[in-house]
Amino acid sequence: MHDRTITAAGRARVERGRNVLGRLMAWTVGFPGASEDIPVHVRFDTDKNGETWTRTFGKHSFSSLQSAGRGRSQRLLCERFGPLTFAMALVAEDGRLALVLRRWSFFGLPLPMWLGPRSTSYETVKDGRFRFHVEISHPLAGMIARYRGWLEPSGPHGSSEIVPPASLASSRQSCAVHSVQP
Repeated sequence: MHDRTITAAGRARVERGRNVLGRLMAWTVGFPGASEDIPVHVRFDTDKNGETWTRTFGKHSFSSLQSAGRGRSQRLLCERFGPLTFAMALVAEDGRLALVLRRWSFFGLPLPMWLGPRSTSYETVKDGRFRFHVEISHPLAGMIARYRGWLEPSGPHGSSEIVPPASLASSRQSCAVHSVQP
């Protein structure tokens, strides 16, 4: 999925937290609203800065820039949502590829981990489909958003092969320009 695919399409379930602070955080990042079953389209645009993922849930879109970490974040995958950047380790375990948050920053200023969000995010392949699970929460706000579902390559440049993510972990860690988070 990460190797040659330009676009992917599938379905997802989206949940949003009920806490006012969590809902405000979800809105700020641009997470989609809650839905039991919604179409998902992801477009991957690569340039010298990294890879921009534009995720469209129904008619709602949001983007992030993913790139190889530098300096203290070397060997980590960095994902930027506006002024926030999250540096994550890619960990292959139990047949899936997990993203483990190691540091975060606001406009490049490092922030303490105790103040940051919590994330349970991973990808896997099941029944020939790329599966994703992304759950973001915060100690003060509770759940912010959770979305999970599946994707398949689509469009004229889609790859026809989906390789289990655990087998890609070592190659992805070295270049670190792809992420799990559709």
